[in-house]
Amino acid sequence: QVQLVESGGGLVQAGGSLRLSCAASGLTFRSYAMGWFRQAPGKERELVARISWSGVSTYYANSVKGRFTISRDNAKNTVYLQMNSLKPEDTAVYYCNAGRLVVAGYIPDYWGQGTQVTVSS
Repeated sequence: QVQLVESGGGLVQAGGSLRLSCAASGLTFRSYAMGWFRQAPGKERELVARISWSGVSTYYANSVKGRFTISRDNAKNTVYLQMNSLKPEDTAVYYCNAGRLVVAGYIPDYWGQGTQVTVSS
């Protein structure tokens, strides 16, 4: 059974930082690309960042480019999202996922339960 467990969310002031972690089990972690989506109230879920199985290839949404960094540790079956210079518009539930890189982009196959990030102004 695949499990993705996020941690590290919380309440932070604008300009602050948070580091999200996602521990994976029940799958061959190094075989999967990993990603982070987020969903704010009343908005569609959006891809924030993703990383290839090797960590060489990364992608960031324009809204977080230069502020967020995705990384992974294949020895620990864990993916991270370092979020700096946080803005109130970053407030959302953040979801970890494991998926595949395809020509068209990234397809998530497994999802975590989500962790709330709230940025106060």
